[in-house]
Order: sequence, then C-alpha cells, then structure tokens
Amino acid sequence: MEEFVRNRITQLRLDKGVSEYQMSYALGHSRGYIYNISSGKALPSMSEFFSICDYFGISPGAFFDTKQKNPVLMDKLMDEIKTLSDDDIILLLTLIHRLNHNAGNTP
Repeated sequence: MEEFVRNRITQLRLDKGVSEYQMSYALGHSRGYIYNISSGKALPSMSEFFSICDYFGISPGAFFDTKQKNPVLMDKLMDEIKTLSDDDIILLLTLIHRLNHNAGNTP
C-alpha cells in the first residue's frame, strides 16, 4: 500500500505538471516534503493525505481508483450529477448508454 500511495502521488503530480518542490510549497511544507514521500522516506499523515487530495481536486476514493482516466473531471461530473433530479439522471444514463453503444463500448 505504501508503494501505491507514493506512485499515485507521483502520477497525479506529473499529470498536473508540477514539480515535487512546487507541490511541497503549495501544501505548506519544505522543499523536500514530496520528494521524501516519493522516495519512500516518509508517508503523509491522514490530514496531509486529505490535503494532498484537495490539492489535486479529487476525493480520497478517486485517489485509490486507478481505473479513472481523469479523476479530477470525474469528481466534478459526480458533483454535478448529485444535483440532478431522478428523471434527469435516467435521461443521462440513457445518453451514456447510447454513446457507449455507438462507440462499441457496450459490455
């Protein structure tokens, strides 16, 4: 699990296009904070883990879901879906099903 956390932080950081020291400073730490996590010298505390998720704009669940191609976009989408009525959600599901079917992605 420790290796997963280190690798996931590195992947998300690279996707965001920031250096280890930029991320460290943005989180309010010294220059080597993220380097120490990435190199296996340290792990973030739970409160720091939540700060890291906030930094990337993702939920803790999205952090652990590596199947999501774009966790930031998916979290934004889920926030919007939560505000829809049941009828609108059914309509959206129908549209998604149609898009997947037309793209040949139907299971």
